[in-house]
Amino acid sequence: MIEQGPVEILEAEHRVILKVVAGLVMLADRLEGGEDVEPATLDKIVEFLRVFADRCHHGKEESLLFPALERRGVPASGCPLGGLTMEHQKGRQMVGEFANAIREYERNEQGARDNVVKALRALGAFYPNHIWKEDYLLFPLAGKLLPPEDQNNLRVQFDAVEHELGHETHERLVHFAEELQDKAATAGCA
Repeated sequence: MIEQGPVEILEAEHRVILKVVAGLVMLADRLEGGEDVEPATLDKIVEFLRVFADRCHHGKEESLLFPALERRGVPASGCPLGGLTMEHQKGRQMVGEFANAIREYERNEQGARDNVVKALRALGAFYPNHIWKEDYLLFPLAGKLLPPEDQNNLRVQFDAVEHELGHETHERLVHFAEELQDKAATAGCA
């Protein structure tokens, strides 16, 4: 089996994140339709976004890929690295707001349902746009600028991030993403 390069690893992680995005849209639709959603499900989304999307995926980009590109002459500020870093920070803020909205929803506070829907919709719009920029701007740049030695080093460093995260945690979060996507697909057929 041929080992994936760093760009392919990050692209595969994007596909997992987009599975959760499908679930975000479905849950927002359900809530707007008057159905209740278990706060535990919403909390699992927060965990996924904080651990898989941010710590694992964005962590690899910010601490490993971006510095490798900087060493090859890509400026840290501006396009694309500075813009993407700012979007990562915005994503973290949005997830925090979503987590706060979930707490309000659990307490059945006035307007909480609308706040959860708003947060789900915002995240559901944010991630596909962000992923598009990385897939079609950042990753082709990395493929052109990073020689095989840099790419091999990144792959080894990515493996270390995965080891620190823990195989079980990674697999559990991927499984959650698949389940959520399946629920979204089923809801779309109903």
